Amino acid sequence: MSQASDKTPSWMTLSSDSVMVALSKPVEMNGVVCDRLTLRAPTVRDVRAASAAGVGDDEQRELMLFASLAQISTKDLESMALKDYQRLQAGYFRLVQEDEL
Repeated sequence: MSQASDKTPSWMTLSSDSVMVALSKPVEMNGVVCDRLTLRAPTVRDVRAASAAGVGDDEQRELMLFASLAQISTKDLESMALKDYQRLQAGYFRLVQEDEL
């Protein structure tokens, strides 16, 4: 794998316990206009709760998980531009991937 594919995008700030994603356009979340969104690292409890509430609907499960991790509503996530939601997905998967040895 090349170093270029391992490079963190400029719109993503990754730490051991969270990922911050800069949005391409501001969006209202919890009544406040935001230009970035932070997801905390999930726990097993977070994943189980989202899976139980999603009842076989993978999209709903993911929305519920991300909303919980960002402490916003699923409606706020649904109002995001698709490009920004995809950034959030990329950030989440970077956050939970196994560290290299």
